[in-house]
Amino acid sequence: MLAVRFGVGRRDRVRSARLLRAYLLRMGPLYIKAGQVLGTQSGLLPRDAVEEFRTFFAELPPMRDRVLRRTLRRGLGRSPDEVFAAFDMRPVAAGSVAQVHRARLDNGETVAVKVVKAGVRGRLEASSTVLGALLAIVNVLPKVRGYDLPGHFRELRPLLTGQCDMAGEGARQQEVAANFCNHPFVRVPRVHEELSSRDVLVMDFVEGAPGHLPDEAGLPPNELAARMQDAFYCMVYFHGVFHVDPHPGNLVFAPGGLLVFLDFGLVGRLSEDDRWNLASFYYACIRKEWTTAVRRFTRAFAVRPERLSGSAYEEELGRILRRHFEEESSRWSTLAFLDDAIRVLGRHGSRITTAFSVLALSLLTGEGFIAKVDPDIDLWATTRRFTDRFAPYLNDGLRDRLQQQMAEAAPRSLALRKRAARRLVAPTHFDRFVLPSAFPLVVDRAYGSKLRDVDGNEYIDLGGGFGPHILGYAHPAVVAAIQDAAARGAVNAVGHPGEVRLAELIAEAFGPDHRGGTTPRTPRSDLEHRVLLANSGTEAVQVALRIARAYTGRQRVAKFEGHYHGFSDQGLVSSWFRYRGDPRAPEPVGNSAGMQDAVVAETLVLQYGERGSLDRIAAHADELACVIVEPMPSALADYDAEFLRALSDVCGKAGILVIYDEVVTGFRVAYGGVQHLVGTVPDLTCLGKIIGGGLPAGAVTGRADVVDTARTSGDPFHDVDGRAFAGGTMSGNSVTCAAGTAVLEQLRAWPDIYPGLRERTSWLVADLAARAADCGVPCQVRGRDSIFSITFDHATPSLVRDRLAGLDVTATLALAYHMRGHGVFLPELHTLLLSAAHSDADLEQVSEAFGKSVREMASAGFFSISRERLTGERL
Repeated sequence: MLAVRFGVGRRDRVRSARLLRAYLLRMGPLYIKAGQVLGTQSGLLPRDAVEEFRTFFAELPPMRDRVLRRTLRRGLGRSPDEVFAAFDMRPVAAGSVAQVHRARLDNGETVAVKVVKAGVRGRLEASSTVLGALLAIVNVLPKVRGYDLPGHFRELRPLLTGQCDMAGEGARQQEVAANFCNHPFVRVPRVHEELSSRDVLVMDFVEGAPGHLPDEAGLPPNELAARMQDAFYCMVYFHGVFHVDPHPGNLVFAPGGLLVFLDFGLVGRLSEDDRWNLASFYYACIRKEWTTAVRRFTRAFAVRPERLSGSAYEEELGRILRRHFEEESSRWSTLAFLDDAIRVLGRHGSRITTAFSVLALSLLTGEGFIAKVDPDIDLWATTRRFTDRFAPYLNDGLRDRLQQQMAEAAPRSLALRKRAARRLVAPTHFDRFVLPSAFPLVVDRAYGSKLRDVDGNEYIDLGGGFGPHILGYAHPAVVAAIQDAAARGAVNAVGHPGEVRLAELIAEAFGPDHRGGTTPRTPRSDLEHRVLLANSGTEAVQVALRIARAYTGRQRVAKFEGHYHGFSDQGLVSSWFRYRGDPRAPEPVGNSAGMQDAVVAETLVLQYGERGSLDRIAAHADELACVIVEPMPSALADYDAEFLRALSDVCGKAGILVIYDEVVTGFRVAYGGVQHLVGTVPDLTCLGKIIGGGLPAGAVTGRADVVDTARTSGDPFHDVDGRAFAGGTMSGNSVTCAAGTAVLEQLRAWPDIYPGLRERTSWLVADLAARAADCGVPCQVRGRDSIFSITFDHATPSLVRDRLAGLDVTATLALAYHMRGHGVFLPELHTLLLSAAHSDADLEQVSEAFGKSVREMASAGFFSISRERLTGERL
């Protein structure tokens, strides 16, 4: 690029800036982008020069009328007079790649028509070729060779040259619009696909103040800047799909304090790994764990990280991190931090990855814009609040407030937790994996729908022990059955009538003669069902997978992303926390240290509800033993009946066994499971939870010829070669079987329980959603058939990974603790459950507690902007 020396006098500075601006204009759109970035950087260049570059946003020359008409005809396929009732030839905006016009449709609707400038594609290609060649020449210099500028530009080139494809831009615009569909103050114009093409993009016209006039936005500068930063970071942390070019020309301030984003020619993307690595890096910096932060920075940002080892690199980068994140955080600058960090990478033979260089450009441009709106903004303080809000841990301030409240309300519980820490590791509650509970509940007694902690506090329970207690706690029939079985000796490892009776009840419920469902059975179900008892849902899944491999003679297992099948290596693959690869064709990833790499790598990971998953199953049919699925995924609290039927058809034709994991949903959504509601018949079903009556239990039930693979053949040599071994000293013990039988007999004798739970769940879901909406809080409440969930998210994603990515974890944790203050126990970050013991009064109290809790949280700043208060007034 042309080197321009900015003089000391105002006249010299303006003249130099004008020379550079004119040069960039002559060089074409690729270079204009550089000028637009310069126009956002008040601290990078003298103020007079910055003002000159800001004209890039509003004063770029448009096409001549004759050229415009020719371009429109080509893009629309006919004359613009035939498409629009009116078309204004004067552009409302002209950028480096396209220009925008106002038009009116026949129905009276006003639209914006974005037209690619004639010749832009050729100039973009030519300038990128020249720039690539220049970078190759410059790369021979020893001082810049480590930055690998040619390689970096090769990766960026498709993003830059793809700006002139309006069809692609329209698709990106619709994707971002979907991500912000229910956001309280961010909007994206609707695309008119039927009128759009590669050369022309037609969208709703937006009235409002242009981005370079923030004083006309109708909000105080600090409020407006906070909204802008929140929107930018929401794209990065929540969605992983972000606007690369958030300069004033691409933003409109609409009435009511709305931010309307325009121009999605440049959209960056962060993969699941990118977001994970970015979050882990910031978290280490917040905790001032500099050695860890250096390692995570290298993993997140560096190309060829294997070159970056040794104390010299680690010490140098550590000093930079400490300076920017600790010493200079009050004067935070992404530009300064990245400039220093990139120099360190270059000196040690590496460079920043393309994904993060694009993110850096977005943040660089956005921060310059934000600082122009509010020069006094503390960027790091705002960033810290944002990262705290989306981190899976309570920030220090919130933790301190809750610690004081809990110390007053539950001192014995806190003391018992400290006592447990000396001897006990309890990953489910005291020491919950990845998402530790700051204040776990310590229960002294449970009865009906209530829990009483060791401090005497009583709560309405919405956890249900993660599923078993559908009748409520301490149901008289279950207590009596357990007492009788224990008095008879608590038999295990020998036969007894109780295990036969429990197996008969399960087989009757799931077999062809089941009594709990009315859906017609398919021909595959006319084989008698068998039942194999185990000690837990995890064991049931392990046994089912082994049976499937033995029965089919194949080794590979397919499962669905986000579906949890217990804590075995196979069950944990891509289940929680981490996801990887294309959302439509996920790659397997482990979620725990110590998992076997071979098990992870050989698992085929699918996406629930996606037609492409069925195609992938067919493509791998000759190697798949089975497909295991949560028919009603806990994370979604709903099921896709059409997809489940198609899954059965595809697998049936290929000889692949279908395994339903109904450990949670079995005997909860119906007397049987989800399969009874949708009319599907899997080959095997895994059960747990309810069939144990509150005691440890699991079972595999299914076609006799399949389950019999675990039955001895009578030939020891054949057993070893062709049968599946299933053990368990306590499997089918008399106490568990008695408790499970008591519950199933109660459910069978009381069929109205299921319609009642369905009706109450529906009421509660609707009422909670309405209370959140009344408070202006972005909240999604989903559920059916006694299972529901609450998440604070403005979008409504269909994929588990997107739903978890958008989850405001800190707010979700805080809700659980606020609800306790109103007498309701929510298990933090877990599916919520109703039982037959919950009364109408219980549900009314839950609803009241939720309404009070979200208002308290809104007042405390958890939800900075209310949907009902779009003028910037805080609750």
